[in-house]
Amino acid sequence: MPPRARSNGSAGDPGAVRKDGAAAPPVARLAANQLRRMRRIVDAAVDLAEKGGFEAVRLRDVAERSDVALGTLYKYFRSKEDILLFALNEEVERLESTLVSRPETSGSARQRAVEFFRRSTRALSRRPQLARAMVRAMASGDADTVMKLASLQLRIARLVTWTLRGEAPDLGAALDAPPGSATEQAVARVLMNVWFSSLVGWAAGLHAERIVTEHVRTAVDLVVATGS
Repeated sequence: MPPRARSNGSAGDPGAVRKDGAAAPPVARLAANQLRRMRRIVDAAVDLAEKGGFEAVRLRDVAERSDVALGTLYKYFRSKEDILLFALNEEVERLESTLVSRPETSGSARQRAVEFFRRSTRALSRRPQLARAMVRAMASGDADTVMKLASLQLRIARLVTWTLRGEAPDLGAALDAPPGSATEQAVARVLMNVWFSSLVGWAAGLHAERIVTEHVRTAVDLVVATGS
């Protein structure tokens, strides 16, 4: 399936400029054969990452597997981090769709938040080599992908906010108009940052997957109001 066009300014978004003001690949304007070529590039990189992790994603190998010239690949993506973040964007899209169809509305805000991160961690870690490659791409500090990463973080943070509020996500809302109060948004960012930091530790082999959820659970207990 070709990369999907979205209207909310996500990391793989169509349109030259997103609602958050950052440049984005003009996916919506690509011809069908270009979309298929882009799909092959992403799928090839994902396959290499699943089998060998971040180091296995070499652009020459990606180009060869996807049957495109290396120069053509660079027309779509600047680096392997760029490709992996595009793939991560698609994972976030799946998470968004899941929360729209099955929103976290039962239990307390604390329970919902822990369950959100437990489900998100499990969804990523079912393909551990790929997940570690994606986390490494997020932590690369690559200037070419910083805006894509910022967009991903905004999208995850607003999912957390909706979860804390017990509401279904409104995916049509602009990224620069997050839901909830300033306090709720700050809590969501803190929890997201704890989660990401713990994912980096998991990706580096410092602890098991279950510890990621435990770290977030501790953060939830500390920052989410008692009784919520």
